[in-house]
Amino acid sequence: MVDPGAAAPARKAPLEHYQPPKGVADELLRRDGSLRPAWKPMIDHLAGRDPGQVAQDFARGDLYLQDAGVYYRQYTGDESAMRNWPLSHIPVIIAESEWRDLAAGIEQRAELLERTMADLYGPADLVKRGLLPPQLVARNPEWLNPMVGVKPRSGHYLHFLAFEIGRSPDGSWLVLGDRTQAPSGSGFALENRMATLRVFHELYPEANVQRLAGFFRSFRDRLTQLRGTEQGQVAILTPGQHTDTYFEHAYIARYLGFLLLESEDLVTVDGRLMVRTISGLEPVSVLWRRLDSRFADPLELDETSALGTPGMVSTLRSGSVTMLNCLGSGVLEARALMAFLPRISEALLGERLKLPNIATWWCGQAKERAYVRDNLERMMIGPALSTDLPFDYDSTTALGGRFRDNARGPVLDWLEKNGDSLVGQEAVTLSTTPAMIDGQLVPRPMVVRVFAARTRDGWTVMPGGYARIGRNGDPTALAMQSGGSVADVWIVGDRPVAPDTLSGQQPGPFVRRMPGRLPARAADNLFWLGRYVERADFTARTLRAYHLRLEDHSGTPMPVFDQLGRFLEGRGLYLSHPMPELFLTLLENARGCASKVRDRFSDDGWYALDELEAAARALAGAVEPGDATGRALSQLLRKLAGFAGLVNDNMFRFSGWRFMSMGRALERGVQISDLLAVFSAEGAPQGSLDAALEIGDSVMTHRRRYSVETNRTTVVDLLALDPENPRSVIYQAGVLRDQQAKLPRRSKSSQLSVVGRRILRVHTDLSVATPEDLSNAALAKLADDLQAVSDAIHNEYMG
Repeated sequence: MVDPGAAAPARKAPLEHYQPPKGVADELLRRDGSLRPAWKPMIDHLAGRDPGQVAQDFARGDLYLQDAGVYYRQYTGDESAMRNWPLSHIPVIIAESEWRDLAAGIEQRAELLERTMADLYGPADLVKRGLLPPQLVARNPEWLNPMVGVKPRSGHYLHFLAFEIGRSPDGSWLVLGDRTQAPSGSGFALENRMATLRVFHELYPEANVQRLAGFFRSFRDRLTQLRGTEQGQVAILTPGQHTDTYFEHAYIARYLGFLLLESEDLVTVDGRLMVRTISGLEPVSVLWRRLDSRFADPLELDETSALGTPGMVSTLRSGSVTMLNCLGSGVLEARALMAFLPRISEALLGERLKLPNIATWWCGQAKERAYVRDNLERMMIGPALSTDLPFDYDSTTALGGRFRDNARGPVLDWLEKNGDSLVGQEAVTLSTTPAMIDGQLVPRPMVVRVFAARTRDGWTVMPGGYARIGRNGDPTALAMQSGGSVADVWIVGDRPVAPDTLSGQQPGPFVRRMPGRLPARAADNLFWLGRYVERADFTARTLRAYHLRLEDHSGTPMPVFDQLGRFLEGRGLYLSHPMPELFLTLLENARGCASKVRDRFSDDGWYALDELEAAARALAGAVEPGDATGRALSQLLRKLAGFAGLVNDNMFRFSGWRFMSMGRALERGVQISDLLAVFSAEGAPQGSLDAALEIGDSVMTHRRRYSVETNRTTVVDLLALDPENPRSVIYQAGVLRDQQAKLPRRSKSSQLSVVGRRILRVHTDLSVATPEDLSNAALAKLADDLQAVSDAIHNEYMG
């Protein structure tokens, strides 16, 4: 091995134990053991920092990912859980000169796949000319017959693709898999870059790394152009928060400024795709699909799908919407197709593949089957129509003539009986790249995912991507589900790189853009986020009042203490535990609502809410009843106030903020009305009014406002009828009135809507009421009237 820092012996440290396996290509070292020039600045940087500094650098990147809430969903059997993003801190570094050839090969391959799909769903000349066996199309579950003859509105079937590439042992690059269905990872590539910037904050500005923003800007601008003259919405369609890449869907939607939709947000009307918004139905002109094709339309594709929108296919037939990628594009991911792409390239493009794919043989042909049979020891044999990568070795795949599951029969018998459903692929020996393990650089197997997007000027390739890194030397353990990690990919050149941003310089005069229409589902989640947060706040205050009095109870009668207990248990808050599970569930529900609108929620707001729930669960298991629980609840109330302040200060005053504010106001009004109905009732035990003021956070205000002794009149006046008290019911009615008036109107009529009338009636009744008018029955009715406002809001805006 050649020492890259011969003039500085101390710099031997990073490579002291770095030894790639024999016969394997490596990203850091060339075949002769010399350092690839592109890596020298990184190795010099690491050599100049002691282990403690490196650890601090890595921790800085991890903290960014934690603060940003980056996660993936890991599945174990029928269960799933959110896991922290597993960053491998050392990026994969590729020289710009080498990348140019790679990018040219990717662009050619993208165009080849476009033309192949156009043929498969059009004239089918490839099958007619014998360039592709018909059974590989007809038997493929991703082949969607209803899409045959449906020409895309944009004129193109494919707009965004991903490719898995890796080095062969001789150092050349190969395509290991094509991702044409709904490629994921571009958003994670951005987050990897943001985290790596923090790890190498000193090195990166001087490393001549190609920026990613221009790639996304060109793609975003193209999607905006695809709207045409209709100027309908551009949206991203996600399966929902339970998919393993939901974070990326939300991140990309927020980054590019597009709507994030689920199937329930969409409806087809007269051959057009419409999104349900708080203003009514709005047309969707461009839909970036992030769910598999066959789930998109239960009417024509898969009747069992709960993720699709009935009539989606009809909107594509009518040409009213551009979808990327077009339904049915998953047919291009089949392993067997790789066996025929070299010939197809010559037929459709008139040229050989610039970037070859892994050698593949379809075993439905006698000659190819015989070749695979004679070379079993260097073959991986698996399902011909599988979309898994060749190193995804499982019980349905044979490697080197053996099954992982020894219970299966001989491979040769399997091959002869099922040849037309199998492919043989040359066993992959993945190249390695440096990973920092226990303070030392060690080689780990890796594969790089690169992305290509169609722009106005044709295909463009992201200058980078992201790499999947094996947890050990096992090339079958690259997936995050198997414990693998991910790394940024740097494309480095010899000249400085100009800074770049997503915005760029827009031609023409400045125009202030207003936020897009708010989908009804997003409005519903923001409304209930406000309600759950306020309900948790009220519950915490009531629990605190109970536990602080528990210290003074000491077995002696205390009627107000018993009253608080009955009040809590009447709401399902059973006091066998200091912090009842229902209280924790309220915080969990609030977090669940926020998770469904991650594209509309700031990272700081999300992190504050996530931290709040985690703190509540940690405290719940560590406190004793009484004063300790009271102090813990005070701590949580401060965190709740911090979250509310953060959202109030930072969230743009668009419709989403108004719905969240209305949710909080409505919930606070209901809770205070219920509180007064019980604690100001005739015959309520002594101390009840003081408890009501305490729970209503109005003790100090009451002392300043009223020079008389606490009585029902003063408490009801302050908590129900004082328009200056932000905790009073009338104040909440005012918030509801003001915010609802600023929401988009569905009707052009000048009359008030049902919601407006209900809110105005509540506010007017409170405005003319006196404390004496608000009997217990009137307070209970007030709570019911506010709940009716909630129902009316749902019917008008979310129904």
